[in-house]
Amino acid sequence: MSVPFDGADDLILPFAVEPLDLRGRVVRLGPAIDTMIKRHGYPEAVARVLGEAAALTALLGSALKFEGRFQLQTRTDGPVEMIVVDFDTPDRLRAFIRFDAQRVAQSVAAGEGDAARLIGHGHLAMTIDQGPAMNRYQGVVPMEGQSLEEAAHQYFRQSEQIPTRVRLAVAEQVGESGSTWRAGGLLAQFMPASIDRQRQADLDPGDAPAGAVADSGGGEDDAWREGRALVDTIADHELVDPGLSSERLLYRLFHERGVRAFSGQPVREGCNCTRDRIMRMLASFSAPERKDMVREDGRIGVTCEFCSRQYELSPEEFEAAVEDGGEG
Repeated sequence: MSVPFDGADDLILPFAVEPLDLRGRVVRLGPAIDTMIKRHGYPEAVARVLGEAAALTALLGSALKFEGRFQLQTRTDGPVEMIVVDFDTPDRLRAFIRFDAQRVAQSVAAGEGDAARLIGHGHLAMTIDQGPAMNRYQGVVPMEGQSLEEAAHQYFRQSEQIPTRVRLAVAEQVGESGSTWRAGGLLAQFMPASIDRQRQADLDPGDAPAGAVADSGGGEDDAWREGRALVDTIADHELVDPGLSSERLLYRLFHERGVRAFSGQPVREGCNCTRDRIMRMLASFSAPERKDMVREDGRIGVTCEFCSRQYELSPEEFEAAVEDGGEG
């Protein structure tokens, strides 16, 4: 494999380790994640949660082979109450977080500012939307104080039944021109030709008879054990180091087995909000609810939570559009 020293950011790089039947992707987010974080002025701890969620969404969403959207969303009881990240094929990523600033500050002061504790308990939903003409697919994982990495492993183990390993990392780097945020991730999956070789350790049913020995993974394929062990050697700094390209990282991990890197897929920060979309969203509210939205200056103001763009509408303009469209 060739290992050009390109250090490319905002890129998703697919790869394969054929001797181990591994397939996967590496993502590096630079300007894209920096823009998303700084636009909202997130506190450091919240920014790290957003970076992990964005990297995970890019890894999963880039697997779509059709036009559509992959969305990762959490609703939980932690200081970070909600995360929403959209990946619109083939390359557009957007994200936002709702959080309680006071609770976040208290958690950080108590030494509980890691992503798992900030998210807390609730659920994580992963949704694939192929458009209005197709049914949506959604997988839900309970969030019980685990990290986003662990939640992804749980999703693939229960829903897809594909042995999967995910690594995520986020860093704020300070230079002469100021600080910049970076995020990175790697996803590796064991995908042999024989389905029988994908067998994983059985989950503990919780009601085994006394003296029974739980399956500790002895039935797992040796190739997957090796591949998983290699992925687990990745250090956080390797996923976000601007001087270490994705190709070189893959070479470090798998050079003894041989690894193939394929053409990279650029990813960009971008929102798809428009005036027409805002109109359609407002049309979903009742006439009394829309009346309550009118400010003292007689206008309706809407701010996109993803990109912070502000839309100003007059009630007359909006009602005319609703009537023309047959909505509301």
